[in-house]
Amino acid sequence: MATVAGVSAQTVSRVSNGRENVDPLTRERVREAMATLGYRANSAARSLATGSFRSIGVIASTLTTFGAQQVLDGVADEARRWGYDVVLMPLKAPSPEEVSGAADVMSGRHNVDALVVGVESGVLESLFGGFHVDVPIVVTDGGARHPRFPTADSDPEPGLRAALTHLISGGHTRIWHAGGPPDSNSAIHRRQIWERVLREHGLPAQTCLATDWSSESGHAAGLVVGAATPRPTAVVCANDQTALGLIRALTDLGVRVPDDVSVVGFDDVEAGRFSVPRLSTVRHDVQEVGRRAVRTLIKELSPATEVGPLGLVPSVFVDRESTAPLTAPNP
Repeated sequence: MATVAGVSAQTVSRVSNGRENVDPLTRERVREAMATLGYRANSAARSLATGSFRSIGVIASTLTTFGAQQVLDGVADEARRWGYDVVLMPLKAPSPEEVSGAADVMSGRHNVDALVVGVESGVLESLFGGFHVDVPIVVTDGGARHPRFPTADSDPEPGLRAALTHLISGGHTRIWHAGGPPDSNSAIHRRQIWERVLREHGLPAQTCLATDWSSESGHAAGLVVGAATPRPTAVVCANDQTALGLIRALTDLGVRVPDDVSVVGFDDVEAGRFSVPRLSTVRHDVQEVGRRAVRTLIKELSPATEVGPLGLVPSVFVDRESTAPLTAPNP
């Protein structure tokens, strides 16, 4: 192999093990030699020699939401860049026991080097007190902050604050919130930002409607909004699917968006860019959250390694067609 590629055996080993300290042209030459010779790395021998299985486990409570899918995509992309495989274990309705058991299976049977835990519910708080797994862990549950484990997350505040300021500067004072599930850290965090910004502008407490992130639950919330007296003039939603369902319900009731009610989503899913009206939303790079989760683990596994940006991923407000200034005084 080394002879065909024209490099040393040590260089072949570094490329095979996914190390970064190899010149890109040299790395490509070695990979071409591997392909020509039909080389496949012996993972068992490599793990015995290095003490690493080059594998990252992901425990996820859902794969149905846009955010969860994008985080997983970012994890897989960044893991591949560092030469790691990804082992996925989704849990439909995670309990502390299920999450702890999944972590034991991952670190035992699957021999992962590190874990990404994306369990989006209050189960995290009750779980970590008795959570003992001898591998690095990073949490991607939005809004979660635990002293034992680092968190990779987006920061919803810049985008939500900009969206609310945009509405308030346009004359809106009756701004409702279609929030996510009551036990979701992401939903709780976004609701708290909404409450805080309203309070800072001297606006009274408003109605918060709970949803389950789905368009169907957004539609149900939209029926409540449309029938309300007095009706809110704006609704900030916890995600885009909720916002799109809410707009459908308002349209069915003859309530015009944005003329009668302005609507803001959160995520910037592709469907929102082509909806009627095009959805104003808060954009955050959830794939980057997944990538930063992997970088956080790489830094834990190899502290001297330069891994790139860590910390929170900022959000921004995207003003499209579903928001507009009030055309009449807000009664």
